[in-house]
Amino acid sequence: MDLRKIQRTGGGTFLVSLPKSWAVRNGLDRGSIVAISERVDGRLTVDPQYGLEQIPQVAVIKPVPYLGREIIGNYLLGSDIIRVEAKERISLNDRERVKQSLTRLIGLEIIEEDYSRIVMQCLLEPSAFPPEKILRREYSIASGMHRDAVTALIEGDIYLAKNVVARDDEVDRLYFLLVRMLRTVIQNPRLSDKLGVLPIDCLDYRLAASLVELIGDQSTQIAKNAIKLGDTKITKDLSQTLISFHRIAYKAHENAIRALFTHDLSLAESIKTGRKNVLSIIHEIESIVNAQPNKFAPYILAASSIERIYNLSIDIADLGMPRLI
Repeated sequence: MDLRKIQRTGGGTFLVSLPKSWAVRNGLDRGSIVAISERVDGRLTVDPQYGLEQIPQVAVIKPVPYLGREIIGNYLLGSDIIRVEAKERISLNDRERVKQSLTRLIGLEIIEEDYSRIVMQCLLEPSAFPPEKILRREYSIASGMHRDAVTALIEGDIYLAKNVVARDDEVDRLYFLLVRMLRTVIQNPRLSDKLGVLPIDCLDYRLAASLVELIGDQSTQIAKNAIKLGDTKITKDLSQTLISFHRIAYKAHENAIRALFTHDLSLAESIKTGRKNVLSIIHEIESIVNAQPNKFAPYILAASSIERIYNLSIDIADLGMPRLI
């Protein structure tokens, strides 16, 4: 850290000198223009690259066995251009893996392709995708999956259950997009200021997005259990108990997201009060199912997924608490 005293001219202007080594390293001289901006946390930043066009981040990878993971990893790191290059010909199998990866990544498109090279570019404008907006959209899909998965389980609607499973891909796509945007915000103070997002916000958004993604995963498991049960007729008492359980869990994650965005501490704390009731309902479901033939066992697995969703709601609500305290 380089500490410097602030000077003041006769006219009242405040001055502070810049480190010489920093100025030389950035090609600054007398008359050079730098941009000074105030961060959302009150700090000032001095940008020596004012007026210069930002250079796109380019990642070059080879068609390795884990090609899909390489593409996704570079996308999450914020690469603007991802190039897959081979010494000879890119195989049909590798081309298929590239295209499968693209279906999981929002905004990444192939802009150039030949026998030995595939060039992808992310066409998104970061400032158009505030993290809160992406998280809200991700949650909207995941909560709908939860509701429809339980409906499919109780009504034996296999078509609806399969639709829930298909929607999980969109939750994953939004999660990847949010991670990319958060990493971009952390590396770009200008974008951070423009979106009004602090570094601590990025951590909370990342954790919340991961928990919401898990709600989608658990909803997918409920839907898969509904598919396993097929046209099995559910008993009236089990149906009513599952509906009551679903309502508690659904309300919990609705309130958790609301508490996260509004920083409502009392609302966040209220979610935990239903824990005893949840344990009681789980025990009741197990008793009902155990008295039925073995084919009813998937209902217990579905109830376990609903319980996990409730616990994930508590974790989401906890994210807003440290800032409030």
